[in-house]
Amino acid sequence: MITFLENLVFKFRFAILCFLAGVTVLGLYFAFHLHMTAGFDKQLPVGHEYIKTFQQYRDQLFGSNRIIVVLEPKSGTIWNKDFFKVYKDLTDDIFFLPGVSRPTVTSLWTPNTRYREITEDGISAEDVISGKVTADSMTEKNLAKIESNVIRGGFVGRLVANDFTAAMVSAELQDFDPSTGSQLDYFDLASKLEKQIRGKYENADYSVRIIGFAKSIGDIADGAEGVLVFFVIAFLLTALAVYLYSRSVLLTFATLFSSLTSVVWQFALLKLLGYGLDPLAILVPFLVFAIGVSHGVQQINLITAELGEGASAEHAARVSFSGLLVPGSMALTTALVGFGTLYLIPVGMIRELAITASIGVALKIVTNLIMLPLVVSYMKFDDGFTERVNRSRDFRLKVMRHLGKVAEPRTAVGVLVVATILFGYAAWESRHRHVGALHAGTPELREDSRYNIDSRNIASKFSLGLNQLTVVVETPPDACVDYPVLNYLNRFSWYMENQPGVSLVISLPFAVKASAAGWNEGNLKWQDIPRNKDALAQAVGTVPGRGELMNQACTILPVQIFLTDAKATTIKSVVAAVKQFRAEFPMKDVNIRLASGNMGVQAAVNEEISESELPMMLWVYVVIVALVTITYRDWRAVIACCLPLTFATFFGYWFMEVLQIGLTVATLPVMVLAVGIGVDYAFYIYNRTQFHLAEGRNITECFQLALLETGMATFFTAITLAIGVSTWAFSALKFQADMGLLLTFMFMVNMFMAITVLPALAVVLDIVFPRRVPVRQRKNLMAH
Repeated sequence: MITFLENLVFKFRFAILCFLAGVTVLGLYFAFHLHMTAGFDKQLPVGHEYIKTFQQYRDQLFGSNRIIVVLEPKSGTIWNKDFFKVYKDLTDDIFFLPGVSRPTVTSLWTPNTRYREITEDGISAEDVISGKVTADSMTEKNLAKIESNVIRGGFVGRLVANDFTAAMVSAELQDFDPSTGSQLDYFDLASKLEKQIRGKYENADYSVRIIGFAKSIGDIADGAEGVLVFFVIAFLLTALAVYLYSRSVLLTFATLFSSLTSVVWQFALLKLLGYGLDPLAILVPFLVFAIGVSHGVQQINLITAELGEGASAEHAARVSFSGLLVPGSMALTTALVGFGTLYLIPVGMIRELAITASIGVALKIVTNLIMLPLVVSYMKFDDGFTERVNRSRDFRLKVMRHLGKVAEPRTAVGVLVVATILFGYAAWESRHRHVGALHAGTPELREDSRYNIDSRNIASKFSLGLNQLTVVVETPPDACVDYPVLNYLNRFSWYMENQPGVSLVISLPFAVKASAAGWNEGNLKWQDIPRNKDALAQAVGTVPGRGELMNQACTILPVQIFLTDAKATTIKSVVAAVKQFRAEFPMKDVNIRLASGNMGVQAAVNEEISESELPMMLWVYVVIVALVTITYRDWRAVIACCLPLTFATFFGYWFMEVLQIGLTVATLPVMVLAVGIGVDYAFYIYNRTQFHLAEGRNITECFQLALLETGMATFFTAITLAIGVSTWAFSALKFQADMGLLLTFMFMVNMFMAITVLPALAVVLDIVFPRRVPVRQRKNLMAH
């Protein structure tokens, strides 16, 4: 079959290259029209328990997609006329931003911020800032009244900083722009927040702090533009390394051009399929490019070996095509399945990433296994090329001869013992790794980024911040005037308020207790839930902001829990506390449901990644086992190829634990890619080993020859790619820096496993379980 395909492809090579060139030109047109896209709903894990709750009540409960803008004087407090004038203008400008749900805009100036108190004359209810007061007519008396209302209304720590040095404006966002009805452009909104809000109001007197999904995704997109610089650096380093390896500008061009071509096709297909490029998936094209370079170097290695022996360019290209079609297809199929398994995670953003990566890898089969050899077949090389190639190969062969000693039985046993001990330690240590963010703020951005600085500042000044977990409590009708139900929720609220990582809990029982005390001259002895139904109805009726604490039928009584930070450990512990209370203290007809709020969404994403990771990895290994079994028909090959890969995977988990890198949407594809790259190395080495086994050689000699033929290409590929991605460590985006460090480590450890542990393991297996190669198989392989 391979011979037939080789003759067919090279017979029509000119027509095939012309067709591929036409596809590339057309692809460039569509590729240049691909844009970055983002959406809040793409974060939601479809079908998850928490997301079902969120979707059911998203029109009644808020806090999942919120922006918070804080105005902070650089000196003094907020209690002066100038501050309130600027604060009023800021509130008005936020009100008219695209995508803002205007009824949810909340500040001291908005009419939904009301203050109620019980006086000797009855109930006094009014806006915190009276409608009769304007920013221009503000007096010292007005300021004193507003300050009193803020303190007595409980807005300190919620809309006003605990130390009175800042005030907040918050608003919920819709996933569409109500003014146009079209999908909300988060990048445009982020730009307006930066230019029309921060740019307008931040000056020598005031600081403006902005947090929320819209702002974070905008900052990530801005940082992603800088990714291009690192791509260029990595590309140039890769080009230099490929040239040093091939000693030919033409071969270097062919390798890089083939890898870039598939990226162009990938972008074009994404555009035609109606997809954009998510900022968190901006690195996927380079990962696909890296896979292409990996396979390209293997092609160049075999081509230069043939050219060095005096073969023509066409003959060398034919040998490369036929010799690497099987291992290359196997490796790319494994990588394709690996990225495809990401689709098992029901999160829109991850599924888009899976589609993006899978398309790119699938196209590599054409560009790297077919197009690259065909391009090389037309090349002409100067007279000194053979001498340069042979001189370079002699040095590489000398290095590989020393490394080939790892295939000697005594050395192999020692290598396996050391590798097993390290594997055991790595597996033990990696059990502590976390799913989700391990640092406060937005994990995709660095700790010293403006967004994370703003986030920490708001968290330190306000009890109410962006990190909101809303627990939906479903009750029978009129539960808000049912003492047993409110008492039960009071216990739950108190239980959650005392959990580590919780800064504030807002619930109807807490508000009712404050209202009940107000009806009794503010006496703290009466700060409890009235048992009498009429008294309870009276207390509930005067609770301010009841719309956020219950629905009209009193069948939904949400409990809003604000977390100190968005770390995965914090979210996990608080969610676990909710589940524990729900399990230990159930109440008939009362259903505590997780969860809404942005922390509810994040908890769902973390849980989906945690639950999907193992099945995803198992599917990848199932495909590897199947491919190796079908191709080599030898159980020893399965163990020899898969076990080193398992070692490398757990070393990667250990590395993540050491550097405190959580398993997130950004790092999960890296681990999948690591498996794909590791398989590349294993397949190429083991394929040559099988060829030499068919010649009747012993296993040690076979691996030594295989390392001579493909070992240096494997070593060189890993070094080249590692140097390229290591530059990402200097990126302004933390997730890119984490991916760069993790990829660098995984490229190197997979290479090390392939050229040391794989031969050692195969040699030991062959000694313990000697093999016999059938005569027919030997003749077939020899003929091939």
